[in-house]
Amino acid sequence: MFGVQAGGEIRWKSADFFAMFRRLLEAEPLPVLMTEPTPPPAPSVAIPESLHRQLEAFRRHLWRVKVFEAMAAGVVGLLVSFLLVYGLDRIWVTPQMVRLAILIGGTSLFAVFAPFWLHRWVWRHRREAQLARLIARRFPGLGDRLLGVIELQSQHENADSLSPRLRAAAMEVVAAEAGRRSLDEALPPPRHRRWALALLVLAGGTTAVLTLTPRAGINAFKRWLMPLSDTERYTFTRLEQPLGYLAVPYGEAFDVLLRLSKDSEQHPGSASGRYGLQPAVSASLDGDAYHFSFPGQQEPGTVMFRIGDALHQLKVEPLQRPSVKAVSAGVTPPAYLELPEQTVDLSNGVLSAVAGSNVRIKLTTNRALATATYGPTRALLAADAEAAPGKPSATPAADAPAPYTPLEGVLTPHDCDSLTPDFEVGKVPFEIPFAWTDQYGLAGEAGFRLRVDALGDSAPACYLQGIERQKVMLPEETLDFEVLAEDDFGIKLAGIEWSGEFTKPSADAPAKGEMKLVEGASQQQHVSRPAAFSPKAFGIAPQKITLRGFAEDYFPGRGRVYSEPLTIYVLTRDEHAQLLKSQYDRVITELEDLARREEGQLDETQRLDDLGGEELQKEENRKRLATQEQAEAETTRRMEDLTARTEQLMKDAARNGEIDKATLKKMAESLKSMQELGKQDMPKVEGKMADAQEQSNTPEKTGKDVDKAKQEQAKVVEKMKEAIDKANDANRRMEAGTFVNRLKKAAAEETAVAGSLIEAFASPIFLGVKPGEVDPKDARRLKEANRQQTDTAGDVRWIQEDLGHYFARTEKDTFKQIFDEMRDSKIDIGLEDVRNRLRDNQSYIATEGASDWAAKLTEWAKKLEGEMKKDQQGGGGDGGGASPEDDDFEFMLRVMKMIQTQQDLRARTRALEQFRRSLQPAPKP
Repeated sequence: MFGVQAGGEIRWKSADFFAMFRRLLEAEPLPVLMTEPTPPPAPSVAIPESLHRQLEAFRRHLWRVKVFEAMAAGVVGLLVSFLLVYGLDRIWVTPQMVRLAILIGGTSLFAVFAPFWLHRWVWRHRREAQLARLIARRFPGLGDRLLGVIELQSQHENADSLSPRLRAAAMEVVAAEAGRRSLDEALPPPRHRRWALALLVLAGGTTAVLTLTPRAGINAFKRWLMPLSDTERYTFTRLEQPLGYLAVPYGEAFDVLLRLSKDSEQHPGSASGRYGLQPAVSASLDGDAYHFSFPGQQEPGTVMFRIGDALHQLKVEPLQRPSVKAVSAGVTPPAYLELPEQTVDLSNGVLSAVAGSNVRIKLTTNRALATATYGPTRALLAADAEAAPGKPSATPAADAPAPYTPLEGVLTPHDCDSLTPDFEVGKVPFEIPFAWTDQYGLAGEAGFRLRVDALGDSAPACYLQGIERQKVMLPEETLDFEVLAEDDFGIKLAGIEWSGEFTKPSADAPAKGEMKLVEGASQQQHVSRPAAFSPKAFGIAPQKITLRGFAEDYFPGRGRVYSEPLTIYVLTRDEHAQLLKSQYDRVITELEDLARREEGQLDETQRLDDLGGEELQKEENRKRLATQEQAEAETTRRMEDLTARTEQLMKDAARNGEIDKATLKKMAESLKSMQELGKQDMPKVEGKMADAQEQSNTPEKTGKDVDKAKQEQAKVVEKMKEAIDKANDANRRMEAGTFVNRLKKAAAEETAVAGSLIEAFASPIFLGVKPGEVDPKDARRLKEANRQQTDTAGDVRWIQEDLGHYFARTEKDTFKQIFDEMRDSKIDIGLEDVRNRLRDNQSYIATEGASDWAAKLTEWAKKLEGEMKKDQQGGGGDGGGASPEDDDFEFMLRVMKMIQTQQDLRARTRALEQFRRSLQPAPKP
């Protein structure tokens, strides 16, 4: 029951004591009779007050220590996690998940360990039994006895089975023993001082961090408290702008400029940057910036920059520079041109626009642009305008027609298209440089520029084609030709106009008119229109006509531009007959020349025929044969050309109507002979000459071919002489007929002189006025009449002289009679007297004289005309009737005239229809 403790202290063996005590309490009570009452339960006994106070003090001490340890550990965890984030942020950019793990680890001491610690030491040690078990860990005996006492306190037995005094005695014994000891020694090993020290150290460190580096501390606190936020890591070395993405030119070295922020706390002297795994590039601090130069790259990569405690990543992507895929311009011509807007492709880099146009240029690039600018533009020198488009020039041309104002501005980008504002093209050519930057910040091609050539609106040009510069015609004939007009910016109006001029005095007004062919062709730069001019359709009497085409463009204030003028002589039938006579004279002359040429060739052929076959096959004689063949071919060509001219002359003679039928028949016979010569006879001679030169010929064959050529050539010569005789016969008859026409023409001119003077008599200040005092208009009329009188007097002298020569050749009495009458009348002196009267303004006397001589000339013309008709009627045969050949020719002649009349009528109708259309107003657009 007793035990000896170290130190000689005798202690109760609690196990034995309490075992014996329990057996006593649990012993069976003595049996009693059922009729006796049950004894009352023993009253409960509380532990001594001293022991209770001692346990309460122990509990408070335990709770105080452990609660402090739990709170200190939680705070230490928070401070450690904060300082850990702060420290890691100084080295690298702590990832969000790492910061989250640190925060969870730091708060776990506060949120997990502290509750666990409080539950263990506070909640589980709130009762006296729990405290006794804790004391038993340090003092096993005392702890067991305390546990037993505490258990006795809570037992409830009968008074018979348990003695209250005995329980109280036991409790007192244990309380006395506990009172002699300090229960604080039974506390678990305390760590609150260590936690307090750690807390003080960490709190001091945190305070130092927040005090010495408030920005970094606050930044670390935010990043620690909100680990999943995007709060940027604070560094003592701060850049002006954050790094992210950089597009660089493909394969080109590139520079990166890092500039320190103004609030950067540190300014390291050097920094480094590494592109991928390539060697690092260093840069020294220059002012407040670091300038890095990296070699050209072709693959995307990341550049890691280290500047003090700052680590920055820059994603780099090599890209091709933005380039222009297409350039076009919208050109709005000046309003006066009435042209729509045009889209012009500028792939050659040059835009040509008329001065005053509005231009809007569009650049289409391979990537969307962020910015695009143009200018300042510069004018081009005259020499620069002739050089290549890319050649630079410095200053505007000194002779520029207008002051030059440089242009510059910003383009409006939209996706890959960029547009300039509208600008007006002046009169000075200039160049526009362009610059652009794409959405990645890459600049475009350097030196890209467009050239704008300012074009002046040139005057139009007009031409007349398909007609000779000079033309003679009868009034009923029609001229068909083509009017060409061209202008660089559209033809507004094109047509023809004519003005007449009388070559002799006339009371009629000269012809004047115009015909519009094209009107309002604003988009036609080239115009070609057929035109028909018919004097009879337009009511134009015989006179000299100046015809020219005209064109107008849309340039304000610019008049008509004319073509080269055409001179058209509208002749009377008499004048036309004289013209035909002179043309036929030339035809006969050329035909006679061809006949002489053919005779010379016949002589050479005769000499060749005399040589014989063997001699002809020698080389020199073969060359002579070849020469003969070529000469014959040339004669044939000339004959065909002369035949075509004679055929046209025949048609004109038939149209004239004043040439007698017999003359036309002779002309037709001569023409028929000429046609047979050119188409049949002369080619036979040429063919035989060619046959004689064949290499396969025998001497006999060659001799026969030359002999045959000689015979055919002799026939050609004879036929040409016959044609000449027929042509001379027709020419003589035509010459006789021209005397009639010439006399009629002279009579008409005298009548015109008298008519112009009679019209002047209406002026009260014309008669009886001295020549120097005559009105200028009347003076001009007198001058023209005087000139015409002089020309008519000269013509009459030639007629008189030609009559004498014609009579000498033909010995026809009628021509001799007229010649004598003209000589006896002294007409040359009379006409000269009329001219003198006109010079002295003796107009009335001059008018009477001109009228008398006109009547006399008309009388002689009628006498000759009657004599020629008698000759025609008497030439039909012995019986006085017409031969069948004459009937056939007359029928053919009538058909020809009918065809010509129909053709002339159709041509005049076409001319009138064209003239009618020109008078109609142009349709409104």
